[in-house]
Amino acid sequence: MNYITPEKVGISSENIIDFIEKLEDAKLSTHSLILAKGDNIFFESYWKPFDKEFLHRQYSVSKSIVSIAIGFCEQDGLLSLDDRISKHFPKECEKQTDENLLNQTIRDMLTMSTAKTDRYWFADKPKDRVAYYFENDKSDTRPPGTIFDYDSSASFVLGALTERLTKKPFMEYLREKLFDKIGVSKEAYCLKAPGGHSWGDSGVLCTSLDLLKIARFVMNKGRWNGEQILNEKYITDATSNLIDTNITGENDYDMQGYGYQIWRFKYNGFFFNGMGCQFAVCIPDKNLIMIYNGDNQGKTAPKRIIFDAFCENIVNKMGNASPCVGDCNRLKEYTAKLKLSSAIGKIHTDFEKEINGVTYIVNKENPMGITKFKLDFEGDNGIFSYTNAQGDKEIAFGMCKNEFTFFPQEGYADEIGTEKTIKFYYKCAASAAWIEEKKLFIKVQIIDKYFGNLNITFGFKGNKVGVWMQKAAEDFLNEYEGILEGEMQL
Repeated sequence: MNYITPEKVGISSENIIDFIEKLEDAKLSTHSLILAKGDNIFFESYWKPFDKEFLHRQYSVSKSIVSIAIGFCEQDGLLSLDDRISKHFPKECEKQTDENLLNQTIRDMLTMSTAKTDRYWFADKPKDRVAYYFENDKSDTRPPGTIFDYDSSASFVLGALTERLTKKPFMEYLREKLFDKIGVSKEAYCLKAPGGHSWGDSGVLCTSLDLLKIARFVMNKGRWNGEQILNEKYITDATSNLIDTNITGENDYDMQGYGYQIWRFKYNGFFFNGMGCQFAVCIPDKNLIMIYNGDNQGKTAPKRIIFDAFCENIVNKMGNASPCVGDCNRLKEYTAKLKLSSAIGKIHTDFEKEINGVTYIVNKENPMGITKFKLDFEGDNGIFSYTNAQGDKEIAFGMCKNEFTFFPQEGYADEIGTEKTIKFYYKCAASAAWIEEKKLFIKVQIIDKYFGNLNITFGFKGNKVGVWMQKAAEDFLNEYEGILEGEMQL
């Protein structure tokens, strides 16, 4: 793909600045943004410390990539979309008595119109997630193909199906069929789920440019450099409105319909949709693609903010032909300063000196299992030290700036979801700010192959302090949610 200025595709650099300013004003945790028209990238930026080589966890964007693999399996004659899934997993279905699940087809699973409501495998922690799916003993059932109901585990099973049929990891299969042809990085891969299957509904890691190439391939209806790699019919169906998603009667961005693991978008577009805001938004009528990677888990507003800003400042402002005038140098200067969001407030207060280095004892049981803690400040940095069930821990933070370190809790998953790993720690960014004279806020962002965030607020009163912790992460930071009371150690 080529690089050109925004002005050459009929959009002003000022429009892009306005777009990004809306994201920054909303305090979103943005990691990267790419805008492309045709084979031309007219904007690409990474919020430090992220860069173009970073393999970003794509979460549910992975589902759209699994859909492409299913398309190749159909093209290779390995399956029919109207096959019942039980045909391909007979052993796993031996004890299943629900006829709706047994009659469920691959097409039903692609369109998220399955027979049963998904179970929360993170809590149950099965040894084999494929078997766990087919052992679903919920009494609730419905005819497959009737109602859209987001079923992440069905997407996972589709990924496992490609591996059963091709006898290789689905990313390796796609490497042979597609990735090498379109230039997806050799390092792109997928995490595993219990049982050894690829975590196809959530575990793909690739660069932002990799995602752009995959989205471009789909928007080209399966073509690349003049070659029809995947049949056009499958791609056309995959990006069409095959099932209604507007069950509440509203008209939001994710209520425009659904194809094969791909969401419809306004402007006759479609998008890949990942938890925390991983997006590949395609507007075929304008030959336009937006790639956004970030982590805004736990918040409902960011998706709308991103999409509204994209539509207002890019889609609606882009001319179809003639170049326009703009200051691309100002855009370069502006984006060169972009960095990962951090806590906002005051760097210091007079009260800080009163609690600097003071140990607080926690006499009451609390959800975090914390027994004591203290805050140490030095210059524009600090350390939150605490003792929990694992022992003594420390989180180093910057004041209104990020300190890059490792989150001290161990036992979280690494290459296999839900599988505990000892002496392994996630990379994180931690920042803090005084949001009131006697109230400190610490913001922790996990920025590894897993993403998540943790908010900690300390409110001081006399010789006591109230602490509130809230996490937004799929299957970790569970030890950091709740409230507690601490008292100064005399």
